[in-house]
Amino acid sequence: MRNTTDEAAFFLKLLRNSHKTVVLTGAGVSVASGIPDFRSPDGLYSKVSPEVFELDFFLDNPAEYYKIAQERIHTMADRKPNPTHFLLSRLQREGMIGEIITQNIDGLQQRAGAKDVIELHGSVSSFSCMKCHRSYSKDELEKLFEESEVPWCNCSGLIKPDIVFFGETLPIEAINRAERAAIDSELFVAMGSSLVVYPAAQFPVIAKSSGAILAIVNRDSTGLDYMADNIFNVTLEEFSGEILALLDGGT
Repeated sequence: MRNTTDEAAFFLKLLRNSHKTVVLTGAGVSVASGIPDFRSPDGLYSKVSPEVFELDFFLDNPAEYYKIAQERIHTMADRKPNPTHFLLSRLQREGMIGEIITQNIDGLQQRAGAKDVIELHGSVSSFSCMKCHRSYSKDELEKLFEESEVPWCNCSGLIKPDIVFFGETLPIEAINRAERAAIDSELFVAMGSSLVVYPAAQFPVIAKSSGAILAIVNRDSTGLDYMADNIFNVTLEEFSGEILALLDGGT
């Protein structure tokens, strides 16, 4: 059995031996920032019904959605990046990884300094009018909430968070970029994802079928462990800290 330091060293070796590494991140990456994942016993779905993330619910009950979202969902953007976010951003800066495909809507990977982030499910940090498509920042929305429990655009359109609700299609540009990155990858790393939600879970499959090495880094088992070349069952925060220490030590 390798300890965490050995696991970190082996993971770093995989990265250094790859000429094209792509990373997929899931909710587990942001848990150390105080953002619960969705499906664990203490996850977001234990406190908020999945129905809240349905487009029809939002359209039929915008006041109820925003009441819940201001307490449980949009606050994700107020959290701080954790060591895993900073590790991935550093690896990207140093040319050891390329695109970061994320299922997360918190925007923390960008706040940690990452540049090439493909957001599959959108972001809680921005909003758009469903009628005229004008963009709104989180600060602008907060001012609108001072006047009404539902934010309305000047054109009378309903303002919607830029996240992908159930019932909506994922942004085609993000899907195409992620698919191309997966096909071109030599090493594909899935980190902090249960790999049971599609279409995100298809990208490791695409990468593997295109000849890439598949590495899975997650606390628990995933839906794609059976096809992984390397599995790291670790606590992400500790694992990332070990890798950062190795990088700082020049190892």
